[in-house]
Amino acid sequence: MSEPALVALRGASFSYEDGPLVLSGLDFEVREGRALALLGRNGSGKTTLMRLLSGGLRPDTGELTLQGRPVAYDRKGLTRLRTTVQLVVQDPDDQLFAASVAQDVSFGPLNLGLPDAEVRARVDEALTALDIGHLADRPTHLLSYGQRKRAAIAGAVAMRPKVLVLDEPTAGLDPDGRERLLATLDGLREGGTTVVMATHDVDLALLWADDAALLTPEGVRCGPAATMLPRTGLLRQAGLRLPWGVAVARLLRSRGLPAGAAAPRTPEELAALFVPGAEPEGAEAPR
Repeated sequence: MSEPALVALRGASFSYEDGPLVLSGLDFEVREGRALALLGRNGSGKTTLMRLLSGGLRPDTGELTLQGRPVAYDRKGLTRLRTTVQLVVQDPDDQLFAASVAQDVSFGPLNLGLPDAEVRARVDEALTALDIGHLADRPTHLLSYGQRKRAAIAGAVAMRPKVLVLDEPTAGLDPDGRERLLATLDGLREGGTTVVMATHDVDLALLWADDAALLTPEGVRCGPAATMLPRTGLLRQAGLRLPWGVAVARLLRSRGLPAGAAAPRTPEELAALFVPGAEPEGAEAPR
């Protein structure tokens, strides 16, 4: 018998007060150790879904389960949920509020009533994981946008969640900042954190995710990213385009590329299809 999902919504529906139904009869789960990309057009319900997973919203019908057990929306139940699932919103300025980075990152652990030594250890651990230890005493209002993104994620990481839910974490970052953040997320995954990322970037999803969940008017469709993201009709329903790598692979197959060859996800992988070991001048090795 398989292990229950870390966190799951079963038959969940939700609508905002005096608003239309946003999600209806939704079944959605997050499996341990799988990098999951959540995709869909604006207004499809991605943010609502993430807030339901983290306990910020409560489903009108259905239930949220944590490791197979229904979540109770009392203080004890929500504390249990929020020490397991942490949400980082898209705009870090909506999440950062303390005078310094270290003070902001310490807020969650302090609210758990942990001893000072444990709080300091968690803050140091989170700042190191996000590569911003040198910013511990920096006022949050003096940080760059990318640094604020990292500080917001560090605040969630300090809670040592099993599931980290990120809303458009690469939005607004330059290419170098994006690559550094993805490397950081890889490090968190290696440390045992399951990462869920909402994104509009289908190329990023193909590159990074193990699984993809597409929100469409007919509901959510989940599966391995490599099989979900080439589905043109499904992508169209979700208001998304075909990933670059899939489109290139189809063109190459029409020109003789073996049918079983994997779609290139980066320019480096494309070059390697033709010249093994090739790497475009000035490019980094593929992740």
